[in-house]
Amino acid sequence: MSVDLTGFLAVVLLAYLIPGPDFLVVVRAAARRPALGRAAGLGAQAGLCVHMCAAALGLSAVATRSALAFTVIKLAGAAYLVFLGVRALLDARRRDHDRSAPPPRTAVGGPAAAPGRQLTRRDSFLQGFLTNVLNPKAALFFLSVLPQFVGHGGSPTRQIFLLGVLDVAVGVVYWLALVSVAGRLRTAFGPACRRRWELVSGWLFIAIGVGVAATE
Repeated sequence: MSVDLTGFLAVVLLAYLIPGPDFLVVVRAAARRPALGRAAGLGAQAGLCVHMCAAALGLSAVATRSALAFTVIKLAGAAYLVFLGVRALLDARRRDHDRSAPPPRTAVGGPAAAPGRQLTRRDSFLQGFLTNVLNPKAALFFLSVLPQFVGHGGSPTRQIFLLGVLDVAVGVVYWLALVSVAGRLRTAFGPACRRRWELVSGWLFIAIGVGVAATE
């Protein structure tokens, strides 16, 4: 088996360094708690595992050649990104309301717990997972870019699996490093900066979702 690992790693690193929807999901989760960011990163890589298996088994080629299937995946991914954007904007608005309103008091006079359901690691994992599973660009990467580094000797399916596992492993290291940096920035900036990040990430999610829906 002859595989250009250096060229493949260069392409993979470049793909991770260019921010996409998964980047926003991981950083937004890490801005809340580093544990949530790590869960989102692992979820994003689990989503790539789905595309890797589909490419190795030939399912991605079938979906890509079917205009209807590809359109459904594309629109579902766009709708999910818009949903995440609207949710981020609503979270920022709720933080504004909670900050301006006096804290509720318990019967003994102490502050009550903040209302509303807190984001869990499972929620963050699912957000990262769905963001990449429904990302048509991730599917196209495993279908069109990754096979270019498959050598002529050996089983193409086995080589795709090996390169895909390498891609996922590189991503895990990248997300963990990014979460570590985001966690340190989280302690350096106050609630006002985190609220502004919620607003920015919300509008970016919506813009990317609209862009995905509009692509041919």
